[in-house]
Amino acid sequence: MMPPEEESPAGGEEGDRDSGLVLLQALKSSSTRKQGCDPFAQTQRSKLQHRRARINQQINKEMRMRAGAENLFSESISVPMIPLGLKETKELDLLAPLKDFISEHYGEEGILFEKEIKEFMELRQAMRTPSRNEAGLELLMEYYNQLYFLDTRFFPPTKSLGVFFHWYDSLTGVPSHQRALAFEKGSVLFNIGALHTQIGARQDRATLPGLNQAIDAFQKAAGAFNYLKENFSNAPSLDMSAASLTMLVRLMVAQVQECVFEKMTFLRAQHDFLTQLQLAQEAARVEDVYSLVHQTMTQVHVKDYVPFSWTTMVHVKSEHFKALSHYFAAIALCDCPVPADAELLDHEKAFIQFHITMPEGPSLRVLLQDPEERRKLGKAHLKKAIMKHEEAMRLHGLCKILRKMDILQEVLSFAHKRSLSKYSEIDHEEDFFETGDAPDIHPKTHQKPEIKSPNFSQVKVTDLFHRLGPLSVFSAKNKWYPLRRVHLMRGENGFGFTLRGDSPVLIAGVIPGGCAAEAGLKEGDYIISVNGRDCRWAKHAEVVQLLKSTGEEGVEIGVITLQSSEGQKAADKKAAVMSSGSGMLKSNKENSRKSLMNSKSASTLLVWSKKSKRSKKSTYGIPFTTVGDNEAMY
Repeated sequence: MMPPEEESPAGGEEGDRDSGLVLLQALKSSSTRKQGCDPFAQTQRSKLQHRRARINQQINKEMRMRAGAENLFSESISVPMIPLGLKETKELDLLAPLKDFISEHYGEEGILFEKEIKEFMELRQAMRTPSRNEAGLELLMEYYNQLYFLDTRFFPPTKSLGVFFHWYDSLTGVPSHQRALAFEKGSVLFNIGALHTQIGARQDRATLPGLNQAIDAFQKAAGAFNYLKENFSNAPSLDMSAASLTMLVRLMVAQVQECVFEKMTFLRAQHDFLTQLQLAQEAARVEDVYSLVHQTMTQVHVKDYVPFSWTTMVHVKSEHFKALSHYFAAIALCDCPVPADAELLDHEKAFIQFHITMPEGPSLRVLLQDPEERRKLGKAHLKKAIMKHEEAMRLHGLCKILRKMDILQEVLSFAHKRSLSKYSEIDHEEDFFETGDAPDIHPKTHQKPEIKSPNFSQVKVTDLFHRLGPLSVFSAKNKWYPLRRVHLMRGENGFGFTLRGDSPVLIAGVIPGGCAAEAGLKEGDYIISVNGRDCRWAKHAEVVQLLKSTGEEGVEIGVITLQSSEGQKAADKKAAVMSSGSGMLKSNKENSRKSLMNSKSASTLLVWSKKSKRSKKSTYGIPFTTVGDNEAMY
């Protein structure tokens, strides 16, 4: 993925990495659920490079379409946001590896599960090109949730499936690959965040509903990147490194704060003194967060990776909003009338916390009541606003990509001319005093950005491979001895065992000398069939009914026994869960609480570090020697 070239501040070439401001040309593309995408467009790097080469023209086109020429000189004009491109991935053929694993590990004919494997592969193919809307987000979330089941079914902790997951860096296009499924999960999480940025960037922020949608999208993007940063480490691609994710979280928070400022201009349409002070402080808050983003982008591990256009755009916005904060301060002082006696106290309270340091000159009360003193301080704020506007325009001129963004140039030019016009209006020929240096404005916001973590339970999915059996037993980490078929005859005291739980039903105890003991059944066996009927998912009552319906000829029971201590722990855990009234995984909310990666294989570059949370009420290792409330003897 080769982005266009840029000019550096020194006049050289800017980084060859400008993909972020650039994906607005993809915002109108769409993909249909599971109807796949164009695999050639996704796998041929030349087409990808050609697309990036057209970035500048597409940005200008999209910006003009979104803003409209009629808005160029209105105060509601929206400054462009920074969306992220999606990570791209190669096509993946899982048919043979999964069929082999099913045959080897589960003892089933792999060919019988071709439908499920192909359905999973179609889902993966579709999520490579999600539509830029809620449907696309649901598609990515659905695939992410299916990865939980894939991980549990087919990725044992001590063995690799032999499949490589290939992904390309979102900004540079540099390829990376790993066998660890955590890399696949992390990349999908990144794309969830990136898709939120694109949805946020395409909103019509000239309307209040559009602003609210943009705020929500950027907050969710921040949450996705933050979740990724907290749960993954040592990622093989730079876009998923801790330093890059920290920068992305801060960038999203800054873009939320910018939208909050724009929202304030809608909600505070009146031009009274207190409203103008609030707008000034909101603008100062936007400048504050963008300054932090700029500092983050210029750190050692990030500055050589982040596109120069990103760094410049953030720096421009920092200066631009600082200028706006001083402009609104000047408007409050120069355009709003001197407060009446009833308003004076409220104005004093607001103004005493307005500046970071109190301005030089008369007392606060005198300042607020003297039109000439208000004009002097307002003139100082305008002088500073003009200086910051000019600095923003100078920085904008250093970047070739930003220079081609007509809408940004118009925004900066309009704000600069507006401040110059106001300065000329309040400047008097007889002014012989030297305009002082206005103190900076204390940043303050009425709506603090919220980092919204992904809600994995929002999209419900069903385990595609549920026919293999319940995950509590039939998972990649468990091993069991070959299926045993036992023929049982009912004795005078029944079959001689106690049963517990559901899906599959567990033989919790065997009576010594009884029919079950003589047939070779053991405590801890799982009943997976009765007279040839599959009982992996059967409820307790169903199995009991099948046993009771047998005649004098007896019944044939298929059972399996888990191997080693791991198997016994699984049996104990299942029994404990059943005895406490809990069932199997009921929704994908559980997915977000479980450890999504527990790989101990040689490929440990990417590590899932989220700790599994278990209920303190659960008890493991309950013995089967007594008949409990949920047990019955047969």
